[in-house]
Amino acid sequence: MAQRPVVAFILVNVEMGAEEEVREALLKKHGGHVTEAWITYGEFDLVVKVEVVSMNDLEKVTTAIRTISGVRRTVTLIAV
Repeated sequence: MAQRPVVAFILVNVEMGAEEEVREALLKKHGGHVTEAWITYGEFDLVVKVEVVSMNDLEKVTTAIRTISGVRRTVTLIAV
């Protein structure tokens, strides 16, 4: 039986006006794990869907997202 992927939604706050730049960086740098990324309005600027094979991989992707220029804060929601 194949292992189910770990699916998470990462809510991202970015610096004002950096939404598109951060979105493009997410898709370019993490396109294998970031399956979708939407610019949103409200408390969070981006909603990012991530699919990985393990919690360890999720931690790596989340940490990498936090290092992208313009990212202020993230909140990770793990889907089951």
